[in-house]
Amino acid sequence: MNDAVNGVYINGAWRAGHEVLEVINPATEACLALVSVGDARDVTQAVDAASQAFIDWSKSTGRDRGALLRRIASGVSARREPLMQLQARNNGKPLFEAAIDVDDVVATFEYYAAVAEAMDATQDVAVALPDEGFSARLRREPCGVVGLIVPWNFPMVTTAWKLAPALAAGCCVVLKPSEVTPLAELQLARIIADAGLPDGVFNLVCGTGLAVGAPLAADRRIAKISFTGSNAVGVQVMQRAAETIKGVSLELGGKSSLLVLADADLELAVELACGGGFFNAGQMCSATSRVLVADSLADEFLQRLQTRAQGIRVADAFAEDVEMGALINRAQYQRVLGHIRRGIEDGARLLCGGERPADLPKGYFIRPTVFTDVPLDSALWNEEIFGPVLCVRRFATEQEAVTLANNSDFGLVASVVSRNLDTAERVANALQVGMVWINAPQVIFPQAAWGGYKQSSIGRELGPWGLAAFQEIKHVIRSN
Repeated sequence: MNDAVNGVYINGAWRAGHEVLEVINPATEACLALVSVGDARDVTQAVDAASQAFIDWSKSTGRDRGALLRRIASGVSARREPLMQLQARNNGKPLFEAAIDVDDVVATFEYYAAVAEAMDATQDVAVALPDEGFSARLRREPCGVVGLIVPWNFPMVTTAWKLAPALAAGCCVVLKPSEVTPLAELQLARIIADAGLPDGVFNLVCGTGLAVGAPLAADRRIAKISFTGSNAVGVQVMQRAAETIKGVSLELGGKSSLLVLADADLELAVELACGGGFFNAGQMCSATSRVLVADSLADEFLQRLQTRAQGIRVADAFAEDVEMGALINRAQYQRVLGHIRRGIEDGARLLCGGERPADLPKGYFIRPTVFTDVPLDSALWNEEIFGPVLCVRRFATEQEAVTLANNSDFGLVASVVSRNLDTAERVANALQVGMVWINAPQVIFPQAAWGGYKQSSIGRELGPWGLAAFQEIKHVIRSN
């Protein structure tokens, strides 16, 4: 354990955990680091520290909290290049994708810094009542100690989306990073420590879901659990949280659609299809893995898409001109290949990809994969693959496209491509999702809500909704 990196940060101090886990570079399959991880005992101590720190932190001013968030943003910005490289090694994503992630983290902390600084003026808001004999005021108060459980596909990003509003609201935090990609969060924790946050306000316990996530969700002193990950684990988190009737926010899966309408710009549509399906090697809950194309464009679209997909350079994150990196680990690699095999068995037609690039004997790489003629009852069409796999289907009418897109257990995002903005807006309004992009890549801003309908989400992140997720509402009514 002497060679392991400490993966537990409680009450302002780093410590060793009780077990050592290997962290793997998915592009090389080599060990990047050994991390000493925690268990239920560390969770208990982290919640102890956070509960004690909450007494004073919950009374801090928004101005002071905002200043600390700005220092965190500055710390991340100052370490931009090494954080990019660390993400690329631990996650397998190309450097240009890692740069987007780091910049998103900075933008999120800066946004919530401004939100926190504005809170003092609105701490107490008068409420109009119909009876002049009474007066009332509204207070928004931090909900308490919160547990944050984050995934491996966007290290630091999903953490920032939860952590920044939680701190802005005046909550104290216990963070559980993914055991697969803890290295970026460990660096973020050091940046937070350097920013001068009071001891106990922010705590981190690396470890597995069973050893750390489960006891964190079950601890009765945790007021709120915010989880991003798979639906299967989300159900388990919700069940644990239900035992103590605590608040829950869930950001889960997706099976999203890109709708290419009859008047679409084909070049743009192909680029958006590739971006929506192959960015981060398709390991996105927002992946638009179902591509719906108007009949009149379908043949040419498929030709262009096949050419573009086959030309995507798959390589190590640091390779020249790399466009797509590795999948996160062997288990995910095998899972995606299994979905591809079953799709073929179900009768789908493989247009391109579906296998390891010949020039990459090591690492968890899969070529960009495109299917057509996918049966509507196939798992390939209905289940989240979380890999670089697109399914393309034709449609005859706008209503058919909307019906196909909405026929899903999920409702996270969608994209619409059309030269007619009135038509695009009409289609966007008909889609049962939380976010729609029109003729645009999947840009995300801290000011706009993130989350979806159906089984994709409970609650929203980002924007004022992300802050509200960590606040309680109190009304005070008095007799005049």
